Parts: sequence; C-alpha cells; structure tokens
Amino acid sequence: MGFQDRDYVRRDGPSFLGSFWERGKICKWLIGINLVVFFIQLATTPTGADRGSALGAFTNFLDLNVQDVIHGQVWRIFTHMFLHDPANPLHILFNMLFLWWFGSDVEDLYGPREFLAIYLVGGLASGLCYVVSTLLLSGQGAAIGASGAVFAVLVLFACHYPTRLIYIFFFLPVPIWLFVAIELFYNAYVLALRVDTGVAVAGHLGGAAFGFAYYKLHWRLSGLWPNLKSWKKRRAQPRLRVYRGEDAPTPVSVAAAAPPASPALEDEHLEAKMDAVLEKISREGKDNLTDSEKAILLKASEILRKRRS
Repeated sequence: MGFQDRDYVRRDGPSFLGSFWERGKICKWLIGINLVVFFIQLATTPTGADRGSALGAFTNFLDLNVQDVIHGQVWRIFTHMFLHDPANPLHILFNMLFLWWFGSDVEDLYGPREFLAIYLVGGLASGLCYVVSTLLLSGQGAAIGASGAVFAVLVLFACHYPTRLIYIFFFLPVPIWLFVAIELFYNAYVLALRVDTGVAVAGHLGGAAFGFAYYKLHWRLSGLWPNLKSWKKRRAQPRLRVYRGEDAPTPVSVAAAAPPASPALEDEHLEAKMDAVLEKISREGKDNLTDSEKAILLKASEILRKRRS
C-alpha cells in the first residue's frame, strides 16, 4: 500500500453531523456524569419543611467541607467538582454550557486523554486553593460545583484563541481575553475584600491559575498515568520463546552489493515513520516534535504534493 492510500490522506473530512458526534467525547461524558449526579442530588434533597438549608446526605458526603477535609476526608477535594446546587438549576446549566462551548475546542487541541487530565487537575487545584484560602481567612466553609475546573479550561481556551468573540447576553460581542480578564479581576476583588457573595471565588482563581500555568509552562499530564489500552495490547501479545535446535553448520556469507530500495519499500518505511509521528502528535501535541520528526512530516508532504501534481 502506497503513502497516498493511507486513511489520513484519503479522508476528505467528516460531515457536519459526523463532526458534531465525533468531537468533544470527553466533554460529553463529563456533562453526562454531572447531570446524573445532579439528578441524584435532587432525589436525595429534603423537601418541604424539612429542607431548610440542608442539601441532603448525598451532597453533604461529597461536598468540599474544609473542616472535614482537614480531618482526613480528602476525597472531597475531588468529588466536589461533580456537585451543583439543587436549588439553583442555573448553576449546572451555565457550567455545562461553558464546558461544551470552550472545552470541545480545547479537547480538539490536546486530545481526549490530555483534556480529561486538564479538567480533573484543574478541579483539584481549585479545591486545594479553596481549602487553603478558607483556612487562612475563616476556617469554616463548604463549596460545590465544577466552576474551578471550567475556569481552567476557559483560561486555556483564551490563551490559545485570545481574539475569539463571545456574545454577552447573546448580543454584545466581547473578545474572550477581555471576558476572562474581567471575571478574574472581579473574583480577585471579592476575595481581597472578603465579600460574602455565596460563590467560592478562591476556587475560580485556583482553577484559572492552573490553566494559565499549564499553558505557559507547556505541561503535559496524560503521560503521568499509564495508557490502559496499550497495556492491554501488550498483555495480549504472545510471549517470545527461545527455541534451540540441533547445531547446524554456519553458512558462509558472500559479500554482495545491496539492491537499491524499491519505491514501494521506501513508501512502507515512510508510512511507519509517519504513523509514529502522528501518534506522538495526538498524544503530546505538535510542539513537542523533534527536528527529525518535523523533517519526516516535511518529506511526506513533499511526496504527497508531487504525486498529486
């Protein structure tokens, strides 16, 4: 099979609906998980006169209660990012809308595994920042919501596409960098003056700080945990066995000039190198390619251009 027969050369691109269903798979999973958890919260929240300010046993067991965290319930730093206020559906609505609007593009940039790592670590950074700030300021408090993780994604999106326009109230165009700057300034102002708005602004700032550091320092997180698919593939491969037969006379080699490589063989070699380079791009991004790998991309593009002309 020649280079021009490869799937990534022949593909003209998915249809509009195909593109919608194929992209943002991790975003869709995260939105689905948040919705399922939200309905569980609704089902376990007290109703009527018994409700008061209680959010229910399920939410109370998973929220980011600072005092419970420092007494050993550290899972709350992770689980709080999947909870939302059952009494305020707008809380989960806007978080999930922002996650889809901006997260799908970030997932396209970094790939599903890396995007999932960005989202989860952004939420953990948000929770840790909230815990530290609460201990320094008051010592008491609890928080829920995916806002910190969403802020990490939003800041990362703004770093890559600073001039992209969004429409405030669906009619006022604002560049994304200005929208993010205003939001961060407001959250920092509220935190500095200790204004009680009922919003965990320290968590927002923690998630945003992680997103900015991730972009500036060129971090990659997916390599920190093993690839389950590749591990299963290696486990499924048969183990090599050494076979020792009877001693055979050693053949005498005759020096001969190596035949020139055929174009088809060169194509196969180039295809193998291209597969490795493309896999690295999907895993780590194009910026991490070495000079030799970039040269392989350039050579492949030149061959493809000549064959099309």
